[in-house]
Amino acid sequence: MSKNLSQEQLLEQLFDLQSQFAFQEDLLRELNDIVARQQTQIDVLHREVLLHRDRITHVMDNLPDKNNASASVDERPPHY
Repeated sequence: MSKNLSQEQLLEQLFDLQSQFAFQEDLLRELNDIVARQQTQIDVLHREVLLHRDRITHVMDNLPDKNNASASVDERPPHY
């Protein structure tokens, strides 16, 4: 690149730089929106996982005792 650029060439380079900067600003704004949406989705999924974990814990806590379950399986029904 020569050191002596004409004013027209400088203006063209300035215009190119301004265009690139505007494109990068738009891209950054779009990426920020995507990250914000993904964070919202992650938060929703996290709450769902916690809810399911609590439900599983509740079910597991309310399962019949293994000893009692095997005893009731071995018992004959009353009609025998």
